Amino acid sequence: MSVENRTPLPGSSVGGPATDPQLDLWRELPIAQQPTWREHKDYQASIDELGSRPPLVFAGEVDVLRERLAEAAQGRAFLLQGGDCAETFADATADKISSRVRTILQMAVVLTYGASLPVIKMGRMAGQFAKPRSSNDETRDGVTLPAFRGDIVNGFDFTPESRAHDPKRLVQAYNTSSATLNLIRAFTQGGFADLRSVHSWNSGFMANPAHSAYEQLAGEIDSAIRFMDACGADFEALKRTEFFASHEALLLDYERALTRTDSRTGLPYDTSGHFLWIGERTRQLDHAHIDFLSRVRNPIGVKLGPTTDPDDALRLIEKLDPNREPGRLTFITRMGAKNIREKLPNLVEKVTASGAQVLWVTDPMHGNTVTSQNGYKTRNFDDVMDEVRGFFEVHDSLGTFPGGLHVEMTGDDVAECLGGADPIREEDFDSLYESVCDPRLNHRQSLEMAFLVSSALQSRSRNR
Repeated sequence: MSVENRTPLPGSSVGGPATDPQLDLWRELPIAQQPTWREHKDYQASIDELGSRPPLVFAGEVDVLRERLAEAAQGRAFLLQGGDCAETFADATADKISSRVRTILQMAVVLTYGASLPVIKMGRMAGQFAKPRSSNDETRDGVTLPAFRGDIVNGFDFTPESRAHDPKRLVQAYNTSSATLNLIRAFTQGGFADLRSVHSWNSGFMANPAHSAYEQLAGEIDSAIRFMDACGADFEALKRTEFFASHEALLLDYERALTRTDSRTGLPYDTSGHFLWIGERTRQLDHAHIDFLSRVRNPIGVKLGPTTDPDDALRLIEKLDPNREPGRLTFITRMGAKNIREKLPNLVEKVTASGAQVLWVTDPMHGNTVTSQNGYKTRNFDDVMDEVRGFFEVHDSLGTFPGGLHVEMTGDDVAECLGGADPIREEDFDSLYESVCDPRLNHRQSLEMAFLVSSALQSRSRNR
């Protein structure tokens, strides 16, 4: 049965708080990018409250995702992972969440057709509240305050009260994630994801003359759906879809408090999300993040930038995936368009030669960040797509599988990344730039990426 037609296991076993002392060995190790709140009067009460709350996701759902990612690692599925650079509490509304989910579903339909493979749908949602920062502080007009580290740590407003690190925000992040997941489950299991509806949304995208280059592919998808309908395809089964939640596991206080022992297996699961990744700034082998995530059963991702030593990648595999379990480990490369074709081949070759079955995914966003002439952090759509093309070219040349996309995007019509067929220009930033951290592709740019990648996947499929 395909990924599209299977419903996640509900995970009947919940288990209790994990008590294995090895889960706390990270506390004795160097750790980066953490708030300064251990001495806060509300710290322990907030941690205790998190520890008493129900899991946000279930072990059975996590196990299903690991199976799906194993298929992708072996070239039999494709991962689409997308969402905000940093979620905010204020934007956790039904309209905002539905637009993000809708955009991912629209992209997935296009990619599924091009790849002729199931597409695993995963949101950077319901937990992506923390962001690493290059500096602990920010200075404006001679005033220095703590840097904004995401709503889970402090506020965006540049005031001493807002920028103070507040552990009570951990509980607010849990509550917001719980509400977000409830909406996602309702949308993806209650008819919102009906394939015919998703395709009709894409028809609206095609109505814009700027997107006429994708008319042929859109027509092929339309013909395929009409054919299925005429043949009496079971569209009831296609009204529901799997949708998984992911975030960067940056704040280990939060991740540890939500780690539970599964009563079926006795193994620890981090129930804050289905899929967790370790960022470029926190992937040091002898540091806390690698140690903690090596001990939970969730599928794990690691961001790899252009300075990654292939031997370090092999050591990461040994630490995080010693049993070489397909679906366990994903390498998310973020090289930059100017580096991808030079830096990625040696990395892929050495990992492949080791026998490891990692899933290779491209993050074409983080290596292509620039500052616009009017002072905004931005990315050029052409650079983003060039990195995607380079990612495919490298894997094609090596005979390996380009297994997925990891994209910062939104379902809203913001103006944060330059370019696209219906182009965003710098002058649009003053009125339509909304991100509190990194620039995201807007709804139209996200769908354009899906059509462009679908064409590449289609060519690849025909040559298989």
